[in-house]
Parts: sequence; structure tokens; C-alpha cells
Amino acid sequence: MKLKFIAGIALILLSLKGFSQDKNFYIFICFGQSNMEGNAKIEGQDTLGLDSRFQMLQAVDCADKGRMKDNWYTAVPPLARCNTGLTPADYFGRTLVANLPKKIKVGIINVSVAGAKIEVFEKDSYESYLATAPVWMKSIAAEYGGNPYNRLIELARLAQKAGVIKGILLHQGESNPNDSLWTKKVKGIYDNLIADLNLKPKKVPLLAGELVNADQQGACANMNTIIATLPQILPNSYIISSAGCTCARDHLHFTAAGYRLLGKRYGDTILPLLGYKAKTADSH
Repeated sequence: MKLKFIAGIALILLSLKGFSQDKNFYIFICFGQSNMEGNAKIEGQDTLGLDSRFQMLQAVDCADKGRMKDNWYTAVPPLARCNTGLTPADYFGRTLVANLPKKIKVGIINVSVAGAKIEVFEKDSYESYLATAPVWMKSIAAEYGGNPYNRLIELARLAQKAGVIKGILLHQGESNPNDSLWTKKVKGIYDNLIADLNLKPKKVPLLAGELVNADQQGACANMNTIIATLPQILPNSYIISSAGCTCARDHLHFTAAGYRLLGKRYGDTILPLLGYKAKTADSH
């Protein structure tokens, strides 16, 4: 009888272990507008040599790619919706797996809405913002159940069953030019994410990328002066330089090369915060 009891306890412990959180699975939440969604054409080099330790949690159904929402896959781009392009998250993840110990995996969640103001992620006011949004933007939001913030939370809670959330990546601002309240709005969204996911702010930094830089004649480069002030209101935030990151003809979006460099900088910034050193750190 005693042996049966011990065996029963062992089975319970084994089953719990099967669903336990892997402390070596580092999860990162990504959100923003078109540059985080990914705008540049995905090139051959972006789909080759991917380490299976770099994973993505599929946000929407993409039957043509054999990927269904709420499932983990090797992070072959696109990492947002089915027909989006290269994103900073691609080379952020590649940079991490290249520099972290082999036992550590990296997971990406990406919920981004092209053309949207930061207000689309405000949990208490997103409806009023989307009510007057153009049809194409409403269609993007619809892919996330009509509530992008809630979709982020759903995916993040699912991810927390598999691993540990280690950071949040943001690239947004082109649709909030000269908005002096942008930093306050970003802090509000960050605070909601931390509260709704039961996270400790000191352990979950926010990385915010600059828009196309003035050195590339960025159409919204002036917004970078506002983005630069984010750490004043959100101490656990870090600004990722876009200097030298090449852009497309519209001077709003980055080229594939620009995304690769920007993504690497996101990665180089988070590595020391995780307790590791980048092997080939960028000067920015």
C-alpha cells in the first residue's frame, strides 16, 4: 500500500513537471506599430540558419504557413501576422541565442498594429480610438480579437506556462508625432502589463526603439527627442538608437539591413540586464 502511495505521488510530480515553467525559457513581449510588425521584405538570409532555441508564439492563424495561433514554432519570419515583414524582433532573438548559454531558449510574442497610435494598446480607451480608425486598421485589430492589448495579455499568460517573461520591446511613435503625453501613455501600458501579468517591474525592463534617425532624414525623427525622455518617467526603460539604421524611401520604415542592426541593438542592450555580455557588441 505504501509503495502504491509513493508511486502515485511520483506520477503526480511528473505530471506537474510536464506543465511547469522552464526558468531557462526567456520570453519577450513585443508591441508597436508597423516597424515592430515588420515592413521590409524578408530575404533569404533571414530564414536560414535559425537556431530552434529561438521560438515564437503564433498570434494569429496562418494556415498557409502551417502555423496556428497559440502554438510555439521556430521563429521563422514573419513574427507578427501572416504577411508582415522583417522586424527588429527577428535579430533581437538571433542575437540572444548567439550569446546566451545553450541551455537557454528565447521566445517572442508580437502583437503590433500598423499605423496605430499608442492609444490602441490602452486597455480602458482602445475602443474609442478604434471606433474612428480606418477600415484597414480595424481589420488588423480584428485579427487580434478586436483588442490588441488583451491579445498581448492572452499570449503572455499562455507563454508564462512555458517560460519566464524577461522584458518588453516597443517600437512605436510615428503616429504620435510631437505627442508630449506619449511617455505617460507608454508608462500606463507598461504598468498595466506588469499588473495584469503579475510581474516585478525591476525584473522586466522596457526597451523602446528610436524612429528612423535624423541621419537618414527620418520623417518622424523629431519624435526621438520625446522617446529619449522615457527613462525619466519609467526608470526601468532603455532607448535603442536607430543611428545608421538605413531606411526605405518613405523615410518611415527601415530596410531589412536597418531592422537587422536595430534588432541586434535591442539584443545587445538586454544581454547585460540578463547578466550576460554580448560577444560582438555594437558601438551604439
